Amino acid sequence: MKGPVILGGSSHPKLVQEICDRLGIEAGKSRLSKFSNNETSVELYESVREQDVYVIQSGCGHVNDNFFELLIMIQACQTASARKVTAVIPFFPYSRQPDAPFKRSGAPFIRPPPMTVPSSPKTTPSTPKNEVAENPFEPAIAPALFSRLSNDLDAGQQIKLGAPSVRSHGISTSVQGNNKQVSNNNVNDGYKQWVVRSGTLIAELLTCAGADHIITMDLHDPQFQGFFDCPVDNLSSLPSMGRYIYRSIPGYEEAVIVSPDAGGAKRATSIAEKLHMDFALIHKERRRPDKPQKHDLMLVGDVRNKVCILIDDIADTSFTITKAAKLLHENGATKIYALITHAVLSGDAVERIQQSYLDHVVVSDSVPQDEHLLKCDKFKILPVASLFAEAIRRIHFGESVSTLFDPEYELSF
Repeated sequence: MKGPVILGGSSHPKLVQEICDRLGIEAGKSRLSKFSNNETSVELYESVREQDVYVIQSGCGHVNDNFFELLIMIQACQTASARKVTAVIPFFPYSRQPDAPFKRSGAPFIRPPPMTVPSSPKTTPSTPKNEVAENPFEPAIAPALFSRLSNDLDAGQQIKLGAPSVRSHGISTSVQGNNKQVSNNNVNDGYKQWVVRSGTLIAELLTCAGADHIITMDLHDPQFQGFFDCPVDNLSSLPSMGRYIYRSIPGYEEAVIVSPDAGGAKRATSIAEKLHMDFALIHKERRRPDKPQKHDLMLVGDVRNKVCILIDDIADTSFTITKAAKLLHENGATKIYALITHAVLSGDAVERIQQSYLDHVVVSDSVPQDEHLLKCDKFKILPVASLFAEAIRRIHFGESVSTLFDPEYELSF
């Protein structure tokens, strides 16, 4: 059987070279460029006819440009009669579309902004000033009943329930076919009523371009694999993290694994169980909308006089991880580590980490980290090239990759 052909995109050339070094082969020759109008151009300088091609491109940097470059490279390989094209995407783009509204800074809203009564509500000639337009698609809910329900539901839930148009709440809805158009008369710092999940679109673009197989690592939502009609291998960084904790953190048996939010509890408890360590959880305490109080983070577990190890999959703005570190410090933690799979660190995230209570931040190189290392001395890199190289080797020769998901594979000290 011929060896695999490795083609690398422009998002992370260092990782491409490291994977090729681990496999003992040279990267395929290609030319990636842009025209004067920023259109992407891809040229292959070697034959891929009847060969297995692996295109490596991480969803970082200029995400849209890099993703479209990946699509064109996949299509170029299919056009050149490649036998099979596998897209290797260490950090999968668009898999982190939030379920909750967010601010312009990237920090999520704890609750919808308060809706105040507009001083002069707009009216239309066909609708009296103090009446609500009837909508045959809306359920018959009395305004008084809806007013009581709105105290216990946020704006998104009200809309999903098909709430009537109540102008006193500053919201108007209209129905056209199956699409609801929502407008808020009170603009509140980028608050968004509807959030689009782009999973199906991204999956269809990859398969339409010609991808026969997907290899990625630590999808933010594992159910994202269900959007694809082709096989998806979602590799895990947890064995590597467990090995780092075992080898590099003195007295790890007495340390505490901490999840910075409820969504990552399963990820953190997996490591805690394998290493027989204690576990703690940071929970966002949500107040009732009718009680305008400050929303606090609540720590569940004992961390006093202990080393804490925060486990997270993605750090973008680093708001969550730094606030969690502050809470742990206030509760008596002696030293705080953070183990992060995909450290995107956009904006001033690196400066925020440098000024935080985090003592050590261990991140994988699924996205380039060279600039981050120069700005902050708290970072340490956890390489992933060996994991992806072994996955490529096993898939190419028809071997099982289930071993890579077994903690004993990398935790055999």
